[in-house]
Amino acid sequence: MESNRRYAVWLSGPNVAAAEIARQIGYGAAVLDIEHGTFDLADLERFIPFLKAIGLEVVAKVLGPERGPIQQALDFGADVVAIPHVENAAHAAVVTGYAKFPPLGDRSFAGGRTSSYGGFTDEWVSTQDAKTRCYPMIEDAGAIEEIDAILALDTVDGVFIGPSDLSLRRDRGAYARTDGDFTDLARIAAAARTAGKPWLLPAWSPEEKRFAVEHGADQMALTMEHGALLAGLSAAHDAMTDVDRSLALNGSSR
Repeated sequence: MESNRRYAVWLSGPNVAAAEIARQIGYGAAVLDIEHGTFDLADLERFIPFLKAIGLEVVAKVLGPERGPIQQALDFGADVVAIPHVENAAHAAVVTGYAKFPPLGDRSFAGGRTSSYGGFTDEWVSTQDAKTRCYPMIEDAGAIEEIDAILALDTVDGVFIGPSDLSLRRDRGAYARTDGDFTDLARIAAAARTAGKPWLLPAWSPEEKRFAVEHGADQMALTMEHGALLAGLSAAHDAMTDVDRSLALNGSSR
């Protein structure tokens, strides 16, 4: 089936079958939750090229706002690095710089996969900076307050929204898709539109999916690996419970 890069599956570990099923259905991208998942460096070194080989764009939500995790994900071949817990514009200027080579940023060169295990040229540097994307995550109160300045940075190609952490850090408590939550999401979407840069939203619910489409999201993570497992296992269990209940009722009427 033809894939659609707007639709991403959220993976918490190097689950080959989950990736293949998602691609088979028509998903065109995978978000790797390296921050909270079970990925290690050996997994990423092998799993990222596998995902790209089967036709999935790779969005690596890295371990933290630090040089090492950002550079490693890009060196392994990720298309996008999503950087969690960016505090404000000044912090964003530093950490997003690790995703771009000098003079634009401060990424270090590694003669590995992305350079065909050889040297590099100025043209290669320009191509890498252009084709790999850096998305600071907007999930801290300071980041949303300075969203325009963050999007104005040359090292920022777009933003990745973290609704759950954003709700907590905006003193709304657990994310519950309230009016305040959607007001924040709309503010980020409008800022991205003004800057002419894309944004990505984890859109688990129908309300979030509709919001993302109506506000021009470039990509949506439609389901989380664990959530898909829970839904599938629950559906099978509920179906069997219904069968048992029906048989019990029929038996009691005889």
